[in-house]
Amino acid sequence: MTVPTLENDRVKLTLLDLSNFKHLLLVAQQENLIQYSPSDISTPEKLKEYVEIAVDGYYQKTSIPFIIYDKRMRAYAGSTRFGMINYKNKVLHIGWTWIGREFQGTGLNVNMKFLMLQYAFETLEFDKVEFRIDERNTKSRKAVEKLGATLEGILRKDTLMLDGLKRSTCCYGILKEEWINIKKTLLS
Repeated sequence: MTVPTLENDRVKLTLLDLSNFKHLLLVAQQENLIQYSPSDISTPEKLKEYVEIAVDGYYQKTSIPFIIYDKRMRAYAGSTRFGMINYKNKVLHIGWTWIGREFQGTGLNVNMKFLMLQYAFETLEFDKVEFRIDERNTKSRKAVEKLGATLEGILRKDTLMLDGLKRSTCCYGILKEEWINIKKTLLS
């Protein structure tokens, strides 16, 4: 599988792997950066494990992890990925996204999500993109709703968190036929 470089004036997404994850060490150390995630990136060792899992998914053709480079700030901002890729049913998830606080609210996220949605619908020709978000994470939920995703339901107490809490997960989706209109307005 050839890994795309997804790029526009604002952001460049390239394959995240063990050769470049060190660019994310400082960003990953920010306190509570992924507090609504069942993952842990709080130490260099845990970040490396996180990347190893992502890379393993890439080789199993179930994920494509990206390192995010903010071209305006000229700095690595975080990570995102396509995951739970189902080629038969033409459905994938966009998630595992985290960016440093200094990059939040700057337009970086909408630019990278635009590129990812465009790739999923126009290059891979998938029929649906899903987003799974902790019910308590109102900031991420609002961001996905701004993209044009529809809340399809809530999976109650479906994911075990690091602190032992079972979170409920909001399931959002965008269909291929909805992308045509979303695309026109997303970056305007």
